[in-house]
Amino acid sequence: MNKRLIPAYLLTFVNVLGFSILMPVLPFVVESYGAPKWVYGLLLTLYSGSQFLGAPFLGALSDQRGRRPILAISQAGTLFSWFVFLFALFIPDISIFGMALPLLIIGLSRILDGVTGGNASVANAYVADITTPSEKSYIFGYLGGIAGIGMIIGPGLGGLTASTSYGYKGTLVTAIVISTITLLTIVYWLKESHPIEKRAAKKKNSLLNSFFVLRRIKEVNPKPIIKTLFIIKFFYSTMIAFYMSTIALFLIDLFSFKEKELGFFMLFVGVFLSFNQAFMSKFFINKFGEYRTLLIGLSLSVLGLVSITLTDNLWYYLAFYYILNLGLSLCFPTFNALIAQNAHPERQGAVMGISESINSLALALFPVLGATIYGLIGYNMYYFMALLPLVGLIIAIVRGKSDLARASEAEAVELSVNSVEK
Repeated sequence: MNKRLIPAYLLTFVNVLGFSILMPVLPFVVESYGAPKWVYGLLLTLYSGSQFLGAPFLGALSDQRGRRPILAISQAGTLFSWFVFLFALFIPDISIFGMALPLLIIGLSRILDGVTGGNASVANAYVADITTPSEKSYIFGYLGGIAGIGMIIGPGLGGLTASTSYGYKGTLVTAIVISTITLLTIVYWLKESHPIEKRAAKKKNSLLNSFFVLRRIKEVNPKPIIKTLFIIKFFYSTMIAFYMSTIALFLIDLFSFKEKELGFFMLFVGVFLSFNQAFMSKFFINKFGEYRTLLIGLSLSVLGLVSITLTDNLWYYLAFYYILNLGLSLCFPTFNALIAQNAHPERQGAVMGISESINSLALALFPVLGATIYGLIGYNMYYFMALLPLVGLIIAIVRGKSDLARASEAEAVELSVNSVEK
């Protein structure tokens, strides 16, 4: 194992854990203050929306000032957000504008965690800096596998620590310990991967600029293949947002799952998602290459979304669900690998930041809409959802291959010019 990748692995794990460890806890925290259920959804939106703002800002900043200081500062911010959350639990339950004061402070902590949790874009840029083009594909697959592990361990760890005599405070102390270890790893282990000579010129960055995704893409001016990947990723991320906001509702309706059964199902699915991203994606990429693997992943996603509506037999359902699971697992790492391979070194962080912000924007905007539509039309929504990766697949087939060919030609010309100059 490349020891230089360990801090990136830890960061990926902690960022996912910051979301997943609260999954079994946050609804009960909200309920304990007598707040309606939409407040729980609001807290999730605050986290994802803040990530949408933070990812491109931190990514661009790391292009100018280096990866290490930005990762250290942002991880310190994440650690501070957990202390803010913990502090909120000790505050008297005073109502302000109809909302409990502790919940308002918890909302602030989720905003802080989301903005600093946007350092995933910097971690991806760090990985892109220190890996060769051939390594990028399977390394991003490993990162996906680690994210899957975070989604497996987080809910279990959250539920277990909250069930102790310390209650929710035990969950937060656990998160503080993990974040502290990660911060120390960055400070004492991580070496700078983005040398001064490759850094972008320093300019004023504004967090508000993160709202204007199209303008940021125009400023970065990436290769046509990256613009195409951004379009495909938007459709795919929208599908993921709808999927995440409805799958639990669908499983409960289809199999009458209670909390325990749903938890076991998510654990089972998480194990396979982690395995597929870490190992199966590498197998497919080695055999078919990144571009064809993306096409296969999009195709399997379409097939899987339709298939899971065709049966109410659990074993058949699991078989169909694996098709969807594999499709997701092939798409996640290949998006990042293709983007990282084609991004200019000086704008690696900015490009990866835009990529992350597309995910965060979808997760901030569409879950509430997805749950609402599902309440109206039920499982039929999955046929609509299948159209999203299908559109992405069509775009990839029509535009992707020619864009990749042009990118390869441009790279060959650039290498030839550099060799002549030398």
